[in-house]
Amino acid sequence: MEPDVRVFATEELSQARRSEVVDVCIAAHDEQNFTNLFLRYIPSGGRHVLGYRGSELISHAVATTRAAQPESLPVLRTAYIDAVSTLPEYQGQGWGSAVMRRLAAEIDDYEIGCLQTDKPGFYERLGWELWRGPLAGRGDDGLIPTPDQRGVMILRLRQTPALNLYERLTIEVQPDRIWE
Repeated sequence: MEPDVRVFATEELSQARRSEVVDVCIAAHDEQNFTNLFLRYIPSGGRHVLGYRGSELISHAVATTRAAQPESLPVLRTAYIDAVSTLPEYQGQGWGSAVMRRLAAEIDDYEIGCLQTDKPGFYERLGWELWRGPLAGRGDDGLIPTPDQRGVMILRLRQTPALNLYERLTIEVQPDRIWE
């Protein structure tokens, strides 16, 4: 069955649909912290891409606006991708790829796409590139080095300037997180 992929703003998601998203994320990652997805991390402002099989939610990803900055460039309006999740029994069947391809088409108004993952091979097949330079957060008190951070990837979009993947990349610090 071909995935039925739909796009919603966070504000358009009913409470029932939000619960379905949280359930898919928890099932995919075995991580209870996803119960806070809409309360703490994405209360508004996200672009959610949902993959359905009939009426069953199978896969999800969301883009939010953040600000990444390669060392030699100005701050870039960044589509930061989170909560990429597919129900375990459907993983490896193209659901996550369908959702991520649609998401890439939905973020063409940004300057760059960015995410953090422990599965770079999946994203590389979809055109994402592993950032190879040092990483840091940007806070009110300056840079916060994140030397142990791994798996930050970028997606070049229509407006992405020329990049050197070996330069330092920083992103603004958010409550409770820098990259993840």
